[in-house]
Amino acid sequence: MRMRINHWWLVLAAQLLFALDSFAQNPSDKDVAKGLAACGACGGTILIPIIGIIVLNIAILVWVARDAKNRSMDSPILWMAVVFFTGPIGLIIYVFSRPKGNLIPCPKCQNKRLQASAKCPHCGNP
Repeated sequence: MRMRINHWWLVLAAQLLFALDSFAQNPSDKDVAKGLAACGACGGTILIPIIGIIVLNIAILVWVARDAKNRSMDSPILWMAVVFFTGPIGLIIYVFSRPKGNLIPCPKCQNKRLQASAKCPHCGNP
């Protein structure tokens, strides 16, 4: 993951360098505007998927944490770390290793819990 982040910073730095290059050539104002618009469009095309991937990863991590807590698993944070560092493979491992069963609302706190669990993992109600 760290290599990917450094790679994208390099791509963004290269785009900035190309934008500065258009100023250095001293063309007319219309050419500068066209060049900067093209650079912005290219940067936006690259930036939108990156933001989408980051938002998707955060959503998956939040889902894993909530699901692990609802299923009374020992360590939701550990599962978040596994999914974060291993990506889709970690998510597949989590889905196949979690306790199976239906989630029902707790009568006391209304949070979800496994139907077969003895007590609610959120409030401790039997």
